[in-house]
Amino acid sequence: MKLTFYGHSCFLFETGTHRLVIDPFITGNPKAPLTADQVQCDFVLISHGHGDHFGDAVEIAKRNNATVIANYEIATYCASLGAKSHGMQIGGAHKFPFGKVKLTIAHHGSGLQMDRGFLYLGNPTGFLIQTGGRMVYHSGDTGLFMDMQLIGQMNKIDVALLPIGDNFTMGVDDAAKAVEFLQPRVVIPMHYKTWELIDADPQNFRSKVKALGVQAQILQPGESYEF
Repeated sequence: MKLTFYGHSCFLFETGTHRLVIDPFITGNPKAPLTADQVQCDFVLISHGHGDHFGDAVEIAKRNNATVIANYEIATYCASLGAKSHGMQIGGAHKFPFGKVKLTIAHHGSGLQMDRGFLYLGNPTGFLIQTGGRMVYHSGDTGLFMDMQLIGQMNKIDVALLPIGDNFTMGVDDAAKAVEFLQPRVVIPMHYKTWELIDADPQNFRSKVKALGVQAQILQPGESYEF
């Protein structure tokens, strides 16, 4: 299994048989190490409708003949633009050729900015991705919530991808509490340093979760973690 960080909250997850891109904000992402037309994938996962997560999803999905996996509203919108899609909702799980995806809650918003305001795109979500005996949790944009305890109790998480940037999501302290709730084997911070407003210190986060007995793997855009 291999996770490659494309900056902000975007990751490429290679399972050995399939390639999944999560929250493909490439164009306009000052940290992106590649361009949208270089992304190759079989599936596109979108956690919520904000532009810095929805990003290049439709373009990437159509060019790769990939399937969008997202909440029903986002999936339906992507389908209306010509992309293959599979709609889900929070609490639901589905088996795909690479494994199983379950949608979790996330405390955030989900609207895509349009010329005349925002297009509402359903509830924000996180993803539990189970494949090849491994479990990855991408929380999406979220604040801390108590149900993270249940997510940790019900799932043996190998890698958790959590925001630490504050202002729009959890900050370092809340993200460290989330790690305590989730008890992943490894945590990778995301959604920080893209802009000055979310300029959090990942080393501070690393030291806090080390005290919990959890390894924090800090990735620079373009770097990968294999597990």
